[in-house]
Amino acid sequence: MNAQADLPRLVRELRERTGLTQEKFAAKLGVTYPTINRWENGRAKPSPLALKQIEEMLRNMGKNGADLLQQYFDSGTEG
Repeated sequence: MNAQADLPRLVRELRERTGLTQEKFAAKLGVTYPTINRWENGRAKPSPLALKQIEEMLRNMGKNGADLLQQYFDSGTEG
C-alpha cells in the first residue's frame, strides 16, 4: 500500500464509485457507519484486513477500479 496520507480520498472515491451510502459501504466491509465516517474524515485508518477488502473490491470492479488499484496498491491489474 502506498499513498498512506490519501486513504480518506481512497475510501470516499471507492464508496462513491460503488454508489453506496456510508452505511451500506460499512455493512459491505463489516464495520460500522461511524468507522467509515472516521476513515473518510481522516480521523482513523482502515485496518490491514479492511484494506485487503478494499483492494479486493477494487479488483472486482475491473476497469472501474483499475486506476485506484494502481494508485493505492501499486500492483496493477491482472488479466
